Amino acid sequence: MRVVFLALICTLVLSGCNEEPASVIDGEEIIELWVQTSKESAEGQVMYETVQEFNEEFEGRYEANIEFIPRGGGGGGYEDKVNAAVSTDTLPDVLTLDGPNTAAYAEAEIIAPVGSYITDREDLLPSIIDQGTYDGELFAVGYSESGVGIYYNKEMFRKAGIDLENLPTIEEPWDWNQFMDISKKLTETFKEPAIDMGLDDKSEWLMYAFTPFLWSQGGQVVSDNGEKAKGYFNNEDGLKAMAFIQEMQNKKYTTISPSESGFETGKYPMMMSGSWSIQQLETNYQDIDYGILPYPVSPETNELVSPTGSWQYAMTTNARNKEASGALINFMTSTEAMVDISLGNSVLPARYSAADELKDLVTPQMNTLIEQNQASGKARPVLPAYPQVTRAFQQTVAGLSFYENEKELKELLDEKAQEMQTAIDRRNK
Repeated sequence: MRVVFLALICTLVLSGCNEEPASVIDGEEIIELWVQTSKESAEGQVMYETVQEFNEEFEGRYEANIEFIPRGGGGGGYEDKVNAAVSTDTLPDVLTLDGPNTAAYAEAEIIAPVGSYITDREDLLPSIIDQGTYDGELFAVGYSESGVGIYYNKEMFRKAGIDLENLPTIEEPWDWNQFMDISKKLTETFKEPAIDMGLDDKSEWLMYAFTPFLWSQGGQVVSDNGEKAKGYFNNEDGLKAMAFIQEMQNKKYTTISPSESGFETGKYPMMMSGSWSIQQLETNYQDIDYGILPYPVSPETNELVSPTGSWQYAMTTNARNKEASGALINFMTSTEAMVDISLGNSVLPARYSAADELKDLVTPQMNTLIEQNQASGKARPVLPAYPQVTRAFQQTVAGLSFYENEKELKELLDEKAQEMQTAIDRRNK
């Protein structure tokens, strides 16, 4: 992608970075929007309807055309078309991008700042502002949020003698020791791992879902300025957080090779998953009586931290009319639009006002994730070297079960911190 980004920059230099004349049909300025999903999907349907509402609201001034470009395996399809458009200088006015890509797109001048076009910015969750901000400017706005919790089977908890009236809450979460005590009791009762934490998913999930354990301990993946991984990821806090995850694996409280739908079919009493599982459970496993508990926290800090991240809308540097493109992004990330996509696609809202409107419209389980997100959500690092940093983090978590003692674990963290540092230094040259 770096080669493609450089090609874009050269093209911009040669063209003088001038804004092209806006396309006008019947007096309306046309805004081209690309999104990463299909029109038939729940998400796509809501996006399409919101665009039609925008066109009605701005009839006579603007008209937005939405093009659906579904992502394929490994992100192909949509990303391939974006990359091709970068190299040929044919980007649309507005596009969607995943949160972790903000820095790379902004650094390469694929997207332009949009902060001045967004109303009620203080209503956006801090995690949404953080993931869309690069070098002090807001480049992208998430149209939803995401979060993860600990799903639990109430009947299996009762059978294991666990008091459902004294379970952890967002205000009083459980720490790692309490989490392991309950996991031990469940494992001994059912002769199966207590929880499926998704450790077989060797993808962005490992960075997304497991960084909160590091953050709760007070650790960091990289320094605040994004320039250092050595001395941060591999420090004492990093070692303690990874040792906790490793202990869960070594004691077989969590499985590293889970059975398909193990929680849904009653094999595992707990599952670490996001809001997307609520929709699946409500649709296909309606007989399961389940709840959602907050993230376990470090016993040293007792600080609740939970993962966040979403796809976003951004204006490209090719936008023919920045005011029109900004108006579309503002409309697509309004309170009303967020309520619609939360209800339609089982995702969390990215605005406080949307969360307030949803309280009486969603399940108690969804409300737990929404409340946890507002209280403790933290965005992943925004840095150009993110692809290399997340790969090293993923490999760390995936490799924990192969190391037997603290010395070996420290060597693993040192090795991966160096890989992160090398990638960061290369991008900063």
